[in-house]
Amino acid sequence: MDDLILPSWRPGATRDAVLGFLDAVLDVPEEDRIACFDNDGTLWCERPNYVQYDFFIDALKVRAAETDVTGVPEFAALLNHDAAAVGELGLERIALALTSLFEGIPAEEFRDRVRDFMARSQHPTLARPPGDLVYQPMIELIDELRRRDVAVTIVTGGGTEFVRAISHQLYGVPPEAVVGTLIDYEYSRDDNGAPRLRRTGSLDGAANEGTVKVSNIQRQLGRRPLLAAGNSGGDREMLEWAAAGDGPTLALLVDHDDGDREFSYASKAASFEEAEPIRDVGIRLGWTVVSMASDWATVFRPV
Repeated sequence: MDDLILPSWRPGATRDAVLGFLDAVLDVPEEDRIACFDNDGTLWCERPNYVQYDFFIDALKVRAAETDVTGVPEFAALLNHDAAAVGELGLERIALALTSLFEGIPAEEFRDRVRDFMARSQHPTLARPPGDLVYQPMIELIDELRRRDVAVTIVTGGGTEFVRAISHQLYGVPPEAVVGTLIDYEYSRDDNGAPRLRRTGSLDGAANEGTVKVSNIQRQLGRRPLLAAGNSGGDREMLEWAAAGDGPTLALLVDHDDGDREFSYASKAASFEEAEPIRDVGIRLGWTVVSMASDWATVFRPV
């Protein structure tokens, strides 16, 4: 029977650990069964750029074709591919400047723009739409969790609304089960007195990485996960939090060591420096470290 489960996971200790969790989770009360998955680099490809970054750059190019944006240093640095200037400005300033491209529009319009981009874009080196670069082994795991009535959520450092626009289509995860970096909204009324809600150019709180992920899991989901899956230092605290819980738990760390089928690199947090490489942390703490090269027979979802 087990050979019919997780067909894209190669036999071995990693697959055995996942199967063991799937068996054990049935002994947990259903209301306590919850799993939290990071998105970028955990559920889909994040190299050479985050998909959301490419979405923002696409929007910047459209804006630049309509009006002169070179007076904004962040935009000028990005359009000129000036890595030194981008580094000097810093990730936070760059991110906020890109966020401002969508200031003043309703959430529904932002969602539609995300979906339009996803429908027409291609990965720069793998020649496939970004929606096709979802990891098949993780989709199989999500399907098995659902068969066991485990609530599947996404806890990402990416923008909440960006991931909500695609989460159901790609993973079957409803928008309300996505926890990410939040943008502020402004409530007002139009000339006829009807209420309206518009995006601002500022964040609501900090980027959803590190300890912020754990706080937001409690704040927005209200339950401690039994399973947490991630790939970078930005996921460390989330995986620690899950692993330290009572009963069956699984801390799953994806190691990108497959330069032939995907990319080979050491994943790092986007918004802060790490004292220890996340793979070393995972091995030291006894997490289940997934070797993409050795543990996955298939990487991407077939098309």
